[in-house]
Amino acid sequence: MIRAYKFLMRPTVRQEQALGEMLRDHCSLYNGALQERRDAYRHSSKTSVKYGIQSGQLKEIRAFDPERQGRWSFSSQQASLRRLDKAMQAFFRRVKSGETPGYPRFRGVNWFDTVDFPKDGDGCRWDSTPHDPVTRVRFQGVGHVKVNQHRAVAGRVKTVSVKREGRKWFVVLTAEQDHPGPLPATDSVVGIDLGIANFLADSNGEFVPNPRHGRTAAAKLEAAQQTLCRFPRRKAKDRTRNHQRAVDKVAQLHGKVRRKRLDHAHKTALDLVRRHDFIAHEDLKIRNMTRSPAPKPDPDQAGAFLPNGGAAKAGLNRSIHDAGWGVFLTILYAKAESAGREVIAVDPRNTSRECPECGHTAKENRPTQEKFHCVACAHTAHADTVGATNVLRAGLVHRDANPA
Repeated sequence: MIRAYKFLMRPTVRQEQALGEMLRDHCSLYNGALQERRDAYRHSSKTSVKYGIQSGQLKEIRAFDPERQGRWSFSSQQASLRRLDKAMQAFFRRVKSGETPGYPRFRGVNWFDTVDFPKDGDGCRWDSTPHDPVTRVRFQGVGHVKVNQHRAVAGRVKTVSVKREGRKWFVVLTAEQDHPGPLPATDSVVGIDLGIANFLADSNGEFVPNPRHGRTAAAKLEAAQQTLCRFPRRKAKDRTRNHQRAVDKVAQLHGKVRRKRLDHAHKTALDLVRRHDFIAHEDLKIRNMTRSPAPKPDPDQAGAFLPNGGAAKAGLNRSIHDAGWGVFLTILYAKAESAGREVIAVDPRNTSRECPECGHTAKENRPTQEKFHCVACAHTAHADTVGATNVLRAGLVHRDANPA
């Protein structure tokens, strides 16, 4: 089992400068490799540059530019090239499936925030001074950097990554561990219905309120972004101090919202995993749900468009993204796997319109967002609870039809 750890680093001024140079040089390598692929494709559609070819050129690149490329780990540079190769493979895979993806872009220095080291001990060393009471991680070309290790790392460290978030630096580890034993059985099953008014409703009639972290911070974010918009767009090296402060303020507020959303998702998922052996949820297609409505051209006036509800849909999309359903479900699956629990996704169609008592399905059964009133048997309940109940029943049927 692989588990990730993320710790805050405390670099000195010189180390922070070296870390920034490391990101810059890896970004330059990434963009150069992308340019080579574009040129090869433009000159001959039959010519393609693969990862193996570009990795084989690294030795010459490092010898040609020892100051910028030769000082860093060979393995970390290979990881950056492999990162580009994955982006290209994903692009062509989406093209073959009929989608219209964008071609991989060049990365700006401020948008290239991660450098990966595929193996601990190759260009990096976690806990490089084990006899020192302060934990340190060593990076080639940077040195021994202090780490604020707030919990113990269990298992053998496999990979190490450097990540920049705003003005903070983090080290991300992946460690291989023995699979932990399952949690004690609770003989409890539950269905959950994700929503906007309530973040989560379960089949037992309980609700988890939606914290709406993005909406809570919207006023501060708007003020910070308005301040940032007063400055002309410049490269990072050409920014004034006030401009840089405005950039850092926006990044700080976004980071705070993201951390709050993650914390809420972790706590909610952990509570479900501890209390229930089996969890069923709707198989939501979040990307489709947040897609903007297509424009409606006006047949009577060239160049004009009819109302298509775009403004209302934009507000709904913001609420869906603010709730963070995708992040929550990812965390739920990870925690369930670690605890030996079972999670099943079911078809969400008509889960909030089907009566759990008589089985009658009709749009009129849900007259409002919260109210469910069956027009056949007069059963009344909260619409989200009804949806969670139907999700649970569908999940149990799926489990019984496909035993492990």
